[in-house]
Amino acid sequence: MFGIGPLELVVIAIVAVLVFGPDRLPEFARTAGRLLRQVRQMVNNAQNDLRSELGPEYADLELQDLNPKNFVRKHLLDPIEDEVKSVTEMSSDDTPQRLPAGAKPPFDPEST
Repeated sequence: MFGIGPLELVVIAIVAVLVFGPDRLPEFARTAGRLLRQVRQMVNNAQNDLRSELGPEYADLELQDLNPKNFVRKHLLDPIEDEVKSVTEMSSDDTPQRLPAGAKPPFDPEST
């Protein structure tokens, strides 16, 4: 959860009790919960508005896909990994032949 361990949560709780006091802490927790609920609702509404404005082609759009790391992985690396898997899963009939020692590989002058 946000990279916070149990020890950090205990320290935050102790500091919150000291800063806000035991009387105001439940009220503060309710207010923080309402704020978090409103933020989630605003994010969900923004996602739904974005999907409806973009049209049916982007109905499966996820905002995590717009993160550059996820975008590169989804559109560049996954197809490469699929191709590598298909090459490594070739049957024994499709295995490439090795050249004899000292033989030159085939050369295509149009490819260079």
